Amino acid sequence: MFTAPLTIGIEEEYQIVDPQTRELTSYVQQMMNRGHVVLGNQLKPEFMQSQIEVGSHICSDIKDARAEIVHLRRSVCEVAEDTGAAIIAAATHPFSHWQDQHISEGERYDDLATEMRDAARRLLIFGMHVHLGFGQSDEAMNLVIDVLNQLRYFLPHILALTTSSPFWHGRDSGLKSYRSLVFENMPRSGIPPNFYSYSEYNQYVNIMGKVGSLGRRVDTRKETSHRVAIGDPTKIWWDARPHPDLGTLEVRICDMCTHVDDAIAVAALIQALVAKLIKLRNQNQSWRIYRGMFIEENKWRAVRYGIQGKLIDFGIGEEVSLRTLMDELIEIVDDVVDELNSREEVAHIRTIAERGTSADRQLAIYHGAMKDGATEREALFAVVDHLIAETGQGWETH
Repeated sequence: MFTAPLTIGIEEEYQIVDPQTRELTSYVQQMMNRGHVVLGNQLKPEFMQSQIEVGSHICSDIKDARAEIVHLRRSVCEVAEDTGAAIIAAATHPFSHWQDQHISEGERYDDLATEMRDAARRLLIFGMHVHLGFGQSDEAMNLVIDVLNQLRYFLPHILALTTSSPFWHGRDSGLKSYRSLVFENMPRSGIPPNFYSYSEYNQYVNIMGKVGSLGRRVDTRKETSHRVAIGDPTKIWWDARPHPDLGTLEVRICDMCTHVDDAIAVAALIQALVAKLIKLRNQNQSWRIYRGMFIEENKWRAVRYGIQGKLIDFGIGEEVSLRTLMDELIEIVDDVVDELNSREEVAHIRTIAERGTSADRQLAIYHGAMKDGATEREALFAVVDHLIAETGQGWETH
């Protein structure tokens, strides 16, 4: 019987805004200069100079992860304030335009912009990534593939819990996760395919590397050995993916959660779902593996309606409200949360289902301001002010 350690790591991508104009601002270098002293390599630039990324250390459980993320958010907010900026945790900015942003310096970013052109230049989006530790052995990575095949079914549910991007370029997009649409302009994105084994996944990576799709390929004509040319597997941008270099399963479908308690609850649920799938496997059971077209239908519903909508239960062939599905998910993982020390955090999923996500609150602020006679610009400013305030909430409760 193989059990993964299921250590957890969380990466968050923040917006850097000018608190006066409420626009995104290219302050990343100033923040890196100041923040590196406090956070070291936990603080990283991103593709746009108005973005900054933090990454937790490897955490033993979700409570350690919460302490890490609270420390990182607080530190980044303090560094931003020292440089005259502010931080927002949300997946799109309510009105700033991608054409106005400056790309960060670095070979990786230059290559991305050159190869992907406007598909990359439009990536003014911000997400949360959750890593679950499995180990780097072949046995561990085969388990990653097995779990990933089953976890695909739950990815729309996870997205619905995190939606925070209803606006794009100053417009109410009518969607709860506009970020998802922008990201799917990239190749090798969206719901991951089903693989029979880690060997089959490796074969795919090798082929994509040899043909140059994953970065600069190795010129095998100059090689004296027969080693396979492998590109950069991090240029596979699926909603969840193996990360062999780290020995993790990385879940990438999430919008940025504005409130820290929501972020931790979603990370805890992801960890619990993975633990449940491993437990089923060790009992010679598994979750049914559904075809991608079914999962994609549910993902669209999560993008469009978020937690307020309905997903399709393909087992019974009927629509089911997200609130009902969240209750079912909490019940599914009930027998693993105590071992993971995450019962309290997973229970917060019900709070998200009842009060809505950041997208719902942003829209309420916007439409409320418009109803009260604000101009559209004033209403969007109110959304930015709300996001700045909510990003800094939740630290004092634990």
